Amino acid sequence: MSPLMSIYRLATRALHALPPEDAHTATIHLLKAGLGPVSRLETPQLALDVPFDGGVLHFPNCIGLAAGFDKNAEVPAAMLRSGFGFVECGTVTPLPQAGNPKPRLFRLSEDEAVINRMGFNNEGLDAFAHHMQSVRGGVIGLNIGANKDAADRVADYVTGLKRLWGAAKGKGWGSYFAINISSPNTPGLRVLQGRSHLDELLGRVAAERTVLRAASGRNMPIFLKIAPDLTEAEIADTVESAIHHGLDGMIVSNTTLDREGLTSEFKAEAGGMSGAPLFEKATAALRVARAASGGQLLLIGAGGVRDGATAYAKIRAGASLVQLYSAMVYRGPGLVDTVRRELAALLAADGFASVTEAIGIDRPQSAIR
Repeated sequence: MSPLMSIYRLATRALHALPPEDAHTATIHLLKAGLGPVSRLETPQLALDVPFDGGVLHFPNCIGLAAGFDKNAEVPAAMLRSGFGFVECGTVTPLPQAGNPKPRLFRLSEDEAVINRMGFNNEGLDAFAHHMQSVRGGVIGLNIGANKDAADRVADYVTGLKRLWGAAKGKGWGSYFAINISSPNTPGLRVLQGRSHLDELLGRVAAERTVLRAASGRNMPIFLKIAPDLTEAEIADTVESAIHHGLDGMIVSNTTLDREGLTSEFKAEAGGMSGAPLFEKATAALRVARAASGGQLLLIGAGGVRDGATAYAKIRAGASLVQLYSAMVYRGPGLVDTVRRELAALLAADGFASVTEAIGIDRPQSAIR
């Protein structure tokens, strides 16, 4: 281990002396001050190009940072420098909101898990767009949500699309949108995953996208982020709706309400659980989405990724791209390079020259229609 990585591991341990949310705030401040890691690792075998209607997104590597870490788009460039192939910022809502009462973030160290009930705390679209003005280059996702007290939550997603699409025009930032309807921490939000509500949401988003594309001369991919708690039939239904309305992909998955197998004293806390125990449930949902989509949607695998082996399992299950976040709480900021290095070795051991050759090679699970 390099001396610099040893320092970052020590810093991770020191941050664990703070309450979880304070530790996260301190981490953002350190990154803004330029004190984050800088990766020198080259993994060309993990690069891939993702075509969409109107262009191609080039990912220098397939390992991304999931939404939730950088809610206000304050440090995307720093996280790209640390070795991530792409960074998803947000979730951002049209208006600023404080989120749920504290404490609302819990480390489950014995389980290498996290429970959060943050409630889309963020500074709103104007601050988000302002922070993004200084970003140049790199693949950055814009994760949008709805305010808790919105009279028309579907309209909030359309507002987020309009505000950020317009701000990004010609500025060189913002690569794709992610529609977050699967957080368990905004009451009633997951109702939008039901077919009738989902068709209304995606129909209005698709209509607005058509208008924005015509006005700007630019298209942007749109992904839908779903919960791992959906049944197989519900996942298949959601995939069908996404394809029908012209979405480009799906992020599988968000946090879970499941607490099976947890041992930590905080296991009964309300909120969404992420981290190592989520891996099997999220990967099972990914396999179902792969089978249901028949290759018509790009899939991003998230949930429980903590090393090269878990990233590789997501890819074999059908993910073209992989996201992580919670594992950094326990394994530190150098984790992304560890995952990349291990994944490259696993691909080579199986005779793959590129990550694209391994996508979905495990037999897909049948999806109920």
